[in-house]
Amino acid sequence: MLPVNTSLYNLIYSFTSGFSPDWLFGFGPVTLSCFLCLCTYYIILSIIIIIILINSPSGQFAIVRKCKDKSSGSEYAAKLIKKRRLSSSRRGVSREEIEREVNILREIQHSNIITLHDIFENKTDVILILELVSGGELFDFLAEKESLTEEEATQFLKQILDGVYYLHSKRIAHFDLKPENIMLLDKNVSNPRIKLIDFGIAHQIKAGNEFKNIFGTPEFVAPEIVNYEPLGLEADMWSIGVITYILLSGASPFLGETKQETLTNISAVNYDFDEEYFSNTSELAKDFIRRLLVKDPKKRMTIDDSLQHPWIKVDISHRFYILLIPNVGLSLCPLSLIKQLTWFTAALLMVYCRFTDGLLPLY
Repeated sequence: MLPVNTSLYNLIYSFTSGFSPDWLFGFGPVTLSCFLCLCTYYIILSIIIIIILINSPSGQFAIVRKCKDKSSGSEYAAKLIKKRRLSSSRRGVSREEIEREVNILREIQHSNIITLHDIFENKTDVILILELVSGGELFDFLAEKESLTEEEATQFLKQILDGVYYLHSKRIAHFDLKPENIMLLDKNVSNPRIKLIDFGIAHQIKAGNEFKNIFGTPEFVAPEIVNYEPLGLEADMWSIGVITYILLSGASPFLGETKQETLTNISAVNYDFDEEYFSNTSELAKDFIRRLLVKDPKKRMTIDDSLQHPWIKVDISHRFYILLIPNVGLSLCPLSLIKQLTWFTAALLMVYCRFTDGLLPLY
């Protein structure tokens, strides 16, 4: 028997008791109150289910459930993708899209990327058996910490960059890099491992084939997606720039009051380093972000450039000396001249930039 909320019952009873028992299909106030309680219960339950589905990070037509292999006892994540029954229908995922995701997952094997173990199919769904990533989202983990140092931030970013480097080496663009798709394998360890998930809109970029699409999450998409221009691996690098900005500040660089305002900000590259959030952030970190949030994809840092950037490459003891010289024109220095520097030469170069407005020889 369903549990009855007595306070709700009493409220409805007091409301219906004033009616004549013959007024509504011959129901008395007690019967009518029970009926309305039951209806209210199922309405509330339906609303809760809808909210859960809308906020599910696994996508509009996919849900993820924990499962166990009975023979071995191993636990996995089962991603159930609803198949599209008719080509003209908008409900479900097309066979082509499912096969593309499966083929990409089959091709990749990296410590910072989720692993595909098996595939099953029934009349309505394709079920992907994936590595179980139970540590939650990276940003939820970081939200529990009172503060995050740049050194800690770069340790997480290095893992993200390593995973993206592997993807880009295979000409695979993720196209949906965002905090919700960056998970921790296990958060109860000293150095949690990052896992990139959700390859639902990932594509393999082939030379000579122009690819355009409008997809992704508005806050994190690159200008070329907003403007329906040819897409490549560079779109992922823009997303990494947005993620880094959020990681260091807790604020989103392009988020507007409406979706349209957000997209307009992205297209115009309208952002700044608000002192409220970036007063203690190093120039190296800001330079890293600036070189990623570039409108022209050809001028944007590549994954190789990002891994060689001094903010990522230089360890904490070397970075300390660089940070002793604040507010210099590092962004004016050509990346080709700074990405392989030691702490000492980087510091000298930054001083040079400060007093020469960054006018360095290009050879």
